[in-house]
Amino acid sequence: MTLGPERLDRFARHIVLPEIGGAGQVALAGKHLVLVGLGGIGSPALQYLAAAGIGKLTLVDDDKVEVSNLQRQTLYNTRDIGHGKAVVAKRWVTGFDPALDVAISDRRITAANVGDLVAGADLVLDGTDNFATRLAVSDACVAERVPLLSAAVGRFQGQVGAFAGHLPGEACYRCFVGDAFDAEDCDTCAEDGMLGAMAGWAATFAALQAIRVLLAPLGGLGEPQWGTVFLLDGLRPELRNFRITKDPACTTCGLGPGY
Repeated sequence: MTLGPERLDRFARHIVLPEIGGAGQVALAGKHLVLVGLGGIGSPALQYLAAAGIGKLTLVDDDKVEVSNLQRQTLYNTRDIGHGKAVVAKRWVTGFDPALDVAISDRRITAANVGDLVAGADLVLDGTDNFATRLAVSDACVAERVPLLSAAVGRFQGQVGAFAGHLPGEACYRCFVGDAFDAEDCDTCAEDGMLGAMAGWAATFAALQAIRVLLAPLGGLGEPQWGTVFLLDGLRPELRNFRITKDPACTTCGLGPGY
């Protein structure tokens, strides 16, 4: 694959970076990223993922735009209220960069259908707002041998971590949170509140980590940082991180109960 003059001009600020260069930009053009959830995380993240020139994007969300979304979900405007987020997001991407290949799914994620959505992808970015969906996505990623980038935000805190539980010695998302949340939703931002700019920080950090993972084979941005969870604190502000080790008893990527 080569980049034509218009693409070279569009991505010139990437290409002059030694860590990315022409080879990195061509690599991004050949990648397929599945974005699950087009809300507080997925909405701003998508704008930077599309701007980075990731060639194929699959956008997954069964929700519709509501007026309360507009405080933090920067992809939408007042005219989009009542319309499906996946449809609006695809319209935005195709208007922003018609060269990108965009597919959508407006079906609710279940353990039965998520495998088909993530199969064959180079990376899944999960920005959904409940543990049951997150765990279903994580389990499917392990089964389909697809890396997962998990991002979450609430109030003044964000969390971003990359997982590759299909690889020997690497943790999956279930190693991190366990089995207790399969049937339980986490607290919602409607109940707890959220600073809109905090969603943007977590989302753009997730987009940065997604690019790091996708370009890891070229080495320019360093290692993919599997199992490292970054905590973003908007009140202090500060960034901390810790590492998740593979759980031998994990029911998804380990040897299961009774190990």
